[in-house]
Amino acid sequence: MTAKNLWTPWRMEHVLGRAEKITGCLFEPPGDSTSDSEYLLLYRDSLTVVLLNRFPYANGHLLIAPRRHVADITDLSHRESQAIMAMLQQGCTILRRHLQPDGFNIGLNLGEVAGAGIADHLHFHVVPRWQGDHNFMTITADIRTIPEHISHTFTLLEPDFQQLLFGDK
Repeated sequence: MTAKNLWTPWRMEHVLGRAEKITGCLFEPPGDSTSDSEYLLLYRDSLTVVLLNRFPYANGHLLIAPRRHVADITDLSHRESQAIMAMLQQGCTILRRHLQPDGFNIGLNLGEVAGAGIADHLHFHVVPRWQGDHNFMTITADIRTIPEHISHTFTLLEPDFQQLLFGDK
């Protein structure tokens, strides 16, 4: 039997702690553009932002956050809460259309002690899951297997998120 290798070289800088540190807040990319491949920004409107996670647990791993810099869910306005929930639904719809996952993990960690890597700007993780995916890798070796390069996933998903803003113009 031939050994099979799983290669995810783009993660190495992150694993070794050498990844370039982002200045400012990850969820507040500079400028006003509604999308930007450099920042993996798929969508931005007046209330929400959607990014691809640069160091994902699975391909298509979305980060959905309020545009306003808030740390706690109780600090969201009713309008922001509604917009985030609507974007969680839209994100799942778009991921289903393009990646055909069998399910999703959707989570929010409030506070550093709860596991929030960026505790001062709340954000939801939307992680597509497939039957028989890489569960054992994470459990046995803290390794994630990502079958598609992140730039390809961005190119695949970005038009659908932009259509949410602009329709069929």
